[in-house]
Amino acid sequence: MGIRRVARQRALQILYGVEITGQPLTEAVEGFLAVRAELESNSKPMEQFTFDLSEKCLEHLGEIDARLKSALINWRFERLSATDRLILRLGCAELLFFDDIPPRVTINEFIEIARSFGDNESPHFVNGVLDRIARGENFDMSNMREKVRLDGAETGQETP
Repeated sequence: MGIRRVARQRALQILYGVEITGQPLTEAVEGFLAVRAELESNSKPMEQFTFDLSEKCLEHLGEIDARLKSALINWRFERLSATDRLILRLGCAELLFFDDIPPRVTINEFIEIARSFGDNESPHFVNGVLDRIARGENFDMSNMREKVRLDGAETGQETP
């Protein structure tokens, strides 16, 4: 399993802990990674990606949740299981804010994470929602991030 997939899984576990306990992100990450560091060596790149992904997700939670709500068809955001909701939040954060990762890679990675952590329907559900987000608002998968930048989403400016 690749370093980034493990980091994505850890980000899911950390955000689940934050959501359940209300603990601040930095404390949750430190505690989680301290326990994991005892079990593994050479995990610095994974730790950094885990933190960066978790931080982006929480930093832009309002925007991410709005995009998820608009991508859900015949389903209310509030009815999502905590696991599916967090998988979708992390996937959306990665699609929007990690330029070095192709959107198709992000979607496939989170489908696999949904297989590991969700129920039997989760992989299909995650695929459909993340695909809609990646293509929504007339995004072309190959240059989606550039269009996000141009529409002001990353700068905080509104487009005319």
